[in-house]
Amino acid sequence: MPQLEHIEVIERRLWGAADTLRANSNYASNEYFLPVMGLVFLRHAYSRYLAVKDKIEANLPTRGGRKRAPTKEDFSQQSAIFLRPEARFDHLVALPDSNDRARAISDAMESIEADYASLRGVLPKGEYQELDNDVLGQLLRTLNPDELKQVSGDVFGRIYEYFLTQFADQKAHDGGEFFTPVSLVSLIAHVLDPDRGTVFDPACGSGGMFVQSARTVEEHGQNPTERLTFRGLEKNETTIRLAKMNLAVHGLEGDIKKAITYYQDPHALLGKADYVMANPPFNVDEIDADKIKTDPRLPFGLPGVNKKDKVSNGNYVWISYFYSYLNEKGRAGFVMSSQASSAGGGEAKVRQKLVESGDVDAMIAIRSNFFYTRTVPCELWFLNRAKPGKHRDKVLMIDARNVYRKVTRKIYDFSPEQQHNLLAIVWLYRGETGRYLDLVSGYCARTLDESQACCGAGNEQGQEVKPLPDFLAALTSLQDALAPFLKTLATDDAHAAASKELMDALPVFKVNVDAFNKAVATEQAAWSRQKTDNGALKQAVERLAPLTETSRDLIRQTDLLYKFATRLIETCEKECGARSSDAWNGRDITRARKEADRFRLLLTSHDIKKPVDEWGVLPRVRYFWRQAHWLTERFPEAELCDVEGLVKLVAREEIAANDWSLTPGRYVGVAPEEEDADFDFEESLREIHIELEDLNAEAVTLAATIKKNFEELGI
Repeated sequence: MPQLEHIEVIERRLWGAADTLRANSNYASNEYFLPVMGLVFLRHAYSRYLAVKDKIEANLPTRGGRKRAPTKEDFSQQSAIFLRPEARFDHLVALPDSNDRARAISDAMESIEADYASLRGVLPKGEYQELDNDVLGQLLRTLNPDELKQVSGDVFGRIYEYFLTQFADQKAHDGGEFFTPVSLVSLIAHVLDPDRGTVFDPACGSGGMFVQSARTVEEHGQNPTERLTFRGLEKNETTIRLAKMNLAVHGLEGDIKKAITYYQDPHALLGKADYVMANPPFNVDEIDADKIKTDPRLPFGLPGVNKKDKVSNGNYVWISYFYSYLNEKGRAGFVMSSQASSAGGGEAKVRQKLVESGDVDAMIAIRSNFFYTRTVPCELWFLNRAKPGKHRDKVLMIDARNVYRKVTRKIYDFSPEQQHNLLAIVWLYRGETGRYLDLVSGYCARTLDESQACCGAGNEQGQEVKPLPDFLAALTSLQDALAPFLKTLATDDAHAAASKELMDALPVFKVNVDAFNKAVATEQAAWSRQKTDNGALKQAVERLAPLTETSRDLIRQTDLLYKFATRLIETCEKECGARSSDAWNGRDITRARKEADRFRLLLTSHDIKKPVDEWGVLPRVRYFWRQAHWLTERFPEAELCDVEGLVKLVAREEIAANDWSLTPGRYVGVAPEEEDADFDFEESLREIHIELEDLNAEAVTLAATIKKNFEELGI
C-alpha cells in the first residue's frame, strides 16, 4: 500500500472515534489517557513488525534444510520490536467478546517487557482492568482501520504524537504540561540541526525534543540511532513512561531518569552535552536557594532570592543549567517565558553575564496561544558555545509574533512553510545561502506543479484527474440535463435572469481556462531552463506572479459559475414548476450538479484548519508562490538584512544600552502596515466560523457536564 499522504485526516478520525468512546463510557480523560496511549504504542509496534517481518524471514540462515526462527535481535537491527503471537494486534482485535481483553492486553505488554529491558515497568497493564470489555473491543477495532494495516513510514509515530496533543489539550495528565507543541519543538530542532552526539533534555516531558531531533537527522539521510544519544530528566513517573513509549514508537531508545532537576543531576553531564533542548516550567518561585547556591550548574550565580529564601524566579536557574551542561562546542535551544528576556534585578545581572559570554546566538519571539495549557507568549532561546567570531558580539533577533496559523479559536501553530521561512532567516545568518535558494526554488517548482495539476495530474490510484477540464465537462453535462426543460419555457420566464448569468459567464471562463493552460505550458518550458542563482530566481518569482493572479481569478469564477448553476436549478424548481414537468430529469440533474460540485471543491476548497495538501489545487498555486515572494521581497540579495518588524542582527553595545534586554520586539521595530492584495472575505468568514464551531463545541460539553452534575445531585 502506498504511503498515505493525508495522515491528518486519519489522525482526526481515529481521535474522534476514541474520544467518542470515552465520552460514552463515563471515563474521565485522566483514566482513559494511559490505556489509549498504550494501545497506540502496541498498534504501532505491530505495524513496524509487519513492515520488516518478510524481509527478515527471507534472509534467515538455514541449517539442515530448515530456517531458524526469527529472534529479537533480528528485529532490533531493523528498528522494530519483536512481537510474540499473543502481543500482535491482529490477535487482540480478533478476540471474541467472551475473552477477557484486559487480561490479554496485559499479557501482550508483559511479553514485550520480558524481551526489552528498556521497557520493563513502563507499559500500561493494570490500567486496562478499569475499562469495560466492550469498550476495549471497540477501541481495538478503532485503532485498526483497513487503510492502516499495511501502511509504510512513521505513520503511527505521527498518530502517537497527535493523541498526545489532544490529551494535552484536555489536560488529561499533569495539567497538560507534559507536552510541548510539535510546532515549537520542530523549530527548535531544525535551528539546532543536531548531527552527532548527546542530546540532553533536563525537563523532557513526553520526549518530543528527542523525536524531533531524530527527524532532523533522518532528513539528512542519516540513522539517528547511530548518531544521537538521548538523555533526559523528568519528575513525573507517568510522564517518563509516556516518554519511553514515545521513543520506542519511533524506533528510538533513551536514558530517562526520574529526578527533580533543580536539586539533582543524575546523568552528571556538566560540560559534556553536545545539545540541550527543553521546555521547562515557567516562573517557578519555590526553588530552595540554600540547596542550589553552590551548585556548579550556576556559573553566573543565583538570579535572586526572596524573603522566604526561595529563588525569586526559576527561569534563570533553568537557563544557567542549560548553559552549564554544554561542552565547548555545544548548542542549546529551549522555550522560555517572555518575561525572562527583559526581567530586572538579579535576573538582569545573570542575563548580562550570559550576553557577555558571547554565546547567546538567537532569540525568536512567539505569540500567545501556541501552548495547550498556557495562553502567554513565549520566546525560543538559542545558545552556541562555538559561535563564529564575526557573530560573537551579536545576537540574531527574530520577532515571529506575526507569523502563525490559526488552528482553533484557542490554539495557533506554524504551517510547515512558515517554519521553513523562519529557518531560512537562520540559514542566511549562518551563511547557508544554498539552503535559502533551494527553498525559494522549491516554492517556485511547487507553484508550477500545482498549476499543472489544475489541468491534469495522476492521483494515488494511477488515474488521471483534470480538475479544470472535468469541471467544465460537468457543467456541460448539467446544461445538457437542463436543456429539455428549459426549451419548454418562454424566454422571459422566471428562469431567464439566472440562465443568462450562467450563459454569459461560461464562455468567459472557458477563455480564461485556455489562457491559464497556455500560461502553464509556457512557464513549465521556461522552468526547464531555469537557473537557480538568486537573480534568476527573483526573476522567476516575478514572472510567475501573473499566473498566480489568474489562478486566484479562476477560484472566484469557478465558485461563481457553480452558484449560477445552482441558482438556475432552484429557480426552475421553485418558480417554474420543474418537478411537475415530464421534461425535468431530476436524477440526471442532481447527478450532474454533484459532479460539478466535486470538481469545484477539487479546484477551490480552502479550509485553513486543514493542511495545505488538502486544499483545492487553485489556492495552492498562489499559496506556494506567496511563500517564495515573502522571502525574496524581504531578502532580495539572498543575504541577511534588517527587516522592520521581523529581524535584526543586534550588536552587544545596543543590547547593553537597552538594559541587556533580549526581547526581539525591542530591536526589530514594528512591521509597516501592508495592504493585503490577497485579502479573502470568505477566508475571514471561515476564521469566524472556526471560532463559532469551537464555542458551540464548548457549549455542548459544558451543558453535558451541568446535566450530569444535576443528575448526580438528584435534581
